[in-house]
Amino acid sequence: MLIRIDPASQAPLFEQVAASVRRGLSDGELTRGQQLPPAREVATSLDINVHTVLRAYGVLRDEGLIELRRRRGAVVTGAADTRARLNTLAGELVEEARRVGIGPDELTEIVKEKFA
Repeated sequence: MLIRIDPASQAPLFEQVAASVRRGLSDGELTRGQQLPPAREVATSLDINVHTVLRAYGVLRDEGLIELRRRRGAVVTGAADTRARLNTLAGELVEEARRVGIGPDELTEIVKEKFA
């Protein structure tokens, strides 16, 4: 899996790394049980700090997309494909809401109405 970043982007580097992994999950490039590259290797290949990659992996862990295991590194979880797709769609929803001038509170109300 190829992790990409855009140095000219306004998005923080750790979020770009996490987004790249999410894309790989939602596109099917990554599957359950698959190991992500070690943080040091990713950092070296992207010419960024290893802590940036570790922060991205931490975000993905907190989202339930990967597990961080001792001596095995970052491993894709079973629910990753579904959760990655939801995260991708949520990101697109937030971007669209910003574009049309809807704030977080109003967007939350819209989502709650859809659930009802």
